[in-house]
Amino acid sequence: MADQHDRLNPDQLKKMRTQDGFIAALDQSGGSTPKALQLYGVGEDAYSNDEEMFARVHEMRCRIVESPAFGGDRILGAILFENTLDGDIAGRNSAEYLWQEKNVVPFLKVDKGLADEVDGVQVMKPMPDLAALLDKANARKVFGTKMRSVIKCANPAGITQVVEQQFQVGRQICAAGLVPIIEPEVDIHSPDKAESEAVLAEQLLAQLDGLEDQTVMLKLTLPEQTNLYARHIAHANVTRVVALSGGYSREEANRRLAENHGMVASFSRALTEGLSAQQSDDEFNGMLDASIEAICKASRT
Repeated sequence: MADQHDRLNPDQLKKMRTQDGFIAALDQSGGSTPKALQLYGVGEDAYSNDEEMFARVHEMRCRIVESPAFGGDRILGAILFENTLDGDIAGRNSAEYLWQEKNVVPFLKVDKGLADEVDGVQVMKPMPDLAALLDKANARKVFGTKMRSVIKCANPAGITQVVEQQFQVGRQICAAGLVPIIEPEVDIHSPDKAESEAVLAEQLLAQLDGLEDQTVMLKLTLPEQTNLYARHIAHANVTRVVALSGGYSREEANRRLAENHGMVASFSRALTEGLSAQQSDDEFNGMLDASIEAICKASRT
């Protein structure tokens, strides 16, 4: 679809395709924000409503992004929650600040959460306002989007439903001139994780082969079978394949990532592990720098 490629920023596309580094996932939403804040040392007594909660998590994200450790030399892109996109970092719009000041490509989380589990999976809830959100993303010069589903067990019918929904919405995102990050997460606690991943791998290839010249990204759980996604990484319609940490510790996530050649990280909790609101700027920046370097090293393999 020429429209997508015509509208993409060529410098951002080249960076996402070719540069070493990883994507910082800074898109904790309503359900995951309290836990993220608690791990950061901000308890639930520090806010009394959602507005105050999101203000506190925005402060955390700003501290991360404004840190001298956070820059485009090691970080390819950052995934933002809509509240973050609507806010400012250092007095500038968040997406503009990321690209203009940090040389980091901005992405926007667009899904509205997960539906209840059926057939061993959780598909995405309906997104009736997606077109308007994509217009906003384009107005803010966002490069791409991210949307997440979850696979709990190796049910072929459920996995098919997840992948078909992801690509159906993905085509709409491509048509809007953005690059979708398609994220069918396989739960790391799944009793048949390897089988789920084998089914998923084939379903993804079938959908990728059905694309015309649209380009997408894939965000996948670190697999039990090393290099399971090599064909996906090499696929002409894939800009990049990134890995979620999925609840693994940073050490375990980095170990698994280093074994899967061509995959790069898109970590959230594993990136912020060890950071605390109580740390001095030197302590905070030192911890973040060490975290970024370790994740970047694992992403280079």
